[in-house]
Amino acid sequence: MSSATWQQFLISQSAQFNDSGEAAFITPDAPASGQLFDLSSNGLIAVSGDDALTFLQGQFTNDIKLVQEAAQFTGYCTAKGRLLALFYAFSINEIIYLQCPRTLIPELVKRLRMFVMRSKVVVEDVSEQFVILGLASADSAANIQHLPLHAHQSSQTPFGTLIRLPDSHGKQRAQLIIAIAQAEQAWTTLAATFNPTDSQQWDALEIQAGIPQVYKATQEQFVPQMVNLDALNGINFKKGCYTGQEIVARTHYLGKVKRRTLLATLPDTETAPQVGDPVLDAKQQEAGQLVRVAPNKQGGWSLLAECRLEAQSAGSIYWQEYELVFSELPYTLA
Repeated sequence: MSSATWQQFLISQSAQFNDSGEAAFITPDAPASGQLFDLSSNGLIAVSGDDALTFLQGQFTNDIKLVQEAAQFTGYCTAKGRLLALFYAFSINEIIYLQCPRTLIPELVKRLRMFVMRSKVVVEDVSEQFVILGLASADSAANIQHLPLHAHQSSQTPFGTLIRLPDSHGKQRAQLIIAIAQAEQAWTTLAATFNPTDSQQWDALEIQAGIPQVYKATQEQFVPQMVNLDALNGINFKKGCYTGQEIVARTHYLGKVKRRTLLATLPDTETAPQVGDPVLDAKQQEAGQLVRVAPNKQGGWSLLAECRLEAQSAGSIYWQEYELVFSELPYTLA
């Protein structure tokens, strides 16, 4: 079964897809204990071979050797320390998988292969081989069966690998990585307990958890600390050299980070805010840009905005003429 066939199956389950490949479900909510999300707008890169760990250790911000113990956030930078991608990395059967927006994957695979040289490493786009589903529940852990105790830990289920994600907005969350041949059966089984829910609502949960992302519009815009990758344990400052390491380390050791990604909301707006849009300070000067955006249930927008902390402390921050309302992140910034 291909991803196109998977989409057709979801359409038969009342899904509609937007241009970004995000699913919306037009059926009314039915009584259920949780929510089920199609996360097919994410793709996967598989990295395997005898030298895979050593190779990736020289590419990414985090200690990739620890990925065999737990999943992790990690950044992929240019030599100037700017993020090309923010991966959620995990290991299944000694293969390392790198999850990010599917639209980025072809160029990232090409770039990674450039640096393989003579190493025993295979880098593949395996997005067509798997389906990623999201699960969220506000009830007890028993509602998400096989749920690990701690975030980023994984467990095996009859359908595939389940990885617990950081909780968000009072909900426990996990993602399930399924071989595409089993995806229809998994969806049908899970939909008996979990309501199929719009993918954009998953994005809103990610935003509430303070999880940033890098998209085409924001590639090479951020040093990792600007999107709080250090606060998410996505940078290891003791692991040694990797591409962009000098800039990332200098930002860490030479003083407080002056730009951070903050959690905020916007009211209903005439036009939809977009990732990469500038945000302005009280003097209408550029203060940063939008990192992640999703509609919220209150009719406005949930978002993560990268911003100069000095500007945010000095007064209001705006997207167009609308003022951002900031909230506390669920983690502490240094």
